[in-house]
Amino acid sequence: MNDDEHRPPLVLLHGLTFDRRQWDPVRRALAVIDPARQVLALDLPGHGDSPRRASYRMAEVAEVVHDQVTEAGLAEPVVVGHSVGAVVATTYAARYPVRGVVNLDQILLPGPFGAAVRQSEPTLRGPDWRRVWDGMLAGMGIESLPAEAREIVTTATDPRPDLLLGYWGEILRGSDEEIAAARHRDLRSIGERAIPYRWVTSSEPPARYLAWLTGALPEVEVTLLPGSHFPHLAEPATIARLVATG
Repeated sequence: MNDDEHRPPLVLLHGLTFDRRQWDPVRRALAVIDPARQVLALDLPGHGDSPRRASYRMAEVAEVVHDQVTEAGLAEPVVVGHSVGAVVATTYAARYPVRGVVNLDQILLPGPFGAAVRQSEPTLRGPDWRRVWDGMLAGMGIESLPAEAREIVTTATDPRPDLLLGYWGEILRGSDEEIAAARHRDLRSIGERAIPYRWVTSSEPPARYLAWLTGALPEVEVTLLPGSHFPHLAEPATIARLVATG
């Protein structure tokens, strides 16, 4: 993916409740190191300027993203996703032509997070729903980010219960086993087509999860970048170099 004449475009997908402005620091860094690269930062369905939907099932979200990629005239991009955007990127890559996937700090199995979401469902459906989201934000290392990054996290966002319930819908509707099977199928599809897949994680991967991930996708590249849940905001130049090389 390093051929200067055939470098694939980059499609950037933000995390839940945020919007495409999260990629501004990375895009500035890319403009310095790779000014000719085509870069498309999208608002996921229901976020930013993207219309709301009645359903945010991952396959449907990936289809909307593909429509936007096609409308932009891009072919076989490297899809870069942060947090839930990495789940979308993985789902996308299993279904559409891509040249690579970069997953920024997203474990693909529900695990303890899924249990917390299920336990919080009654609150999410009530007037105190914001308490759930604020509690999750508190564990994302936002306080360690540079000032501009903290500003982006706190302003380029629009948390709403319809988004949280919608994008977490598969966790609320399905079992861990069902979700694991779907993810495994997606990763196998990616591996069978020899699509490079890189996972950037902010903490040491749990051994059990890493065994599952490499079992489904043996060629996965794992990069440890300790710190915040927002590596693209904490170290935009590092992430820009990483995605520029696929």
